[in-house]
Amino acid sequence: MAQQSDPVRRAGRIMWILVWALGLLMLTWYFSRQLDQQINPNRQVQVLSSNSMVLEQNRYGHYLASGEVNQHPVVFLLDTGATQMAVPQAVAARLELPVGAPLTLGTAAGQVTGYRTHIKSLSLGPFTLYDLSAVIMPSQSEEILLGMNALRRFELIQRGSQMTITYSGPEQ
Repeated sequence: MAQQSDPVRRAGRIMWILVWALGLLMLTWYFSRQLDQQINPNRQVQVLSSNSMVLEQNRYGHYLASGEVNQHPVVFLLDTGATQMAVPQAVAARLELPVGAPLTLGTAAGQVTGYRTHIKSLSLGPFTLYDLSAVIMPSQSEEILLGMNALRRFELIQRGSQMTITYSGPEQ
């Protein structure tokens, strides 16, 4: 009798271990999705019309949004304090952006060397912009800073934790 219960007991223990492992895996997946949603609540932007959309602030007070550069998925960080779009080096390499002439950039962290580049197309929600200049800069970030050379084509209205972005037409 004792010999027959050992295999049953062993199978029971294995089943409990599998149940606990599956439970931990599901909890990890759930909380990972929750954190991702808090960092970028605009994975699917809220489109109001063909020329207007709304972004939600993330938990840090920033406006991040998923979009595309040259038809590749990226994450944008809206930065009204940036003159140009700034692409981190690793992201630029992944997007195979052309590396142009070097230039010295003044950032919050001090002077850094960046490189000129060109973006053929940028898509954000219902908007697509073409032929934008940008800079490639050393950064550990995965977000592309969406600077004023792109944002000046829009009217930005912030109310509470939302920003309404409306296309105001091509550059004058």
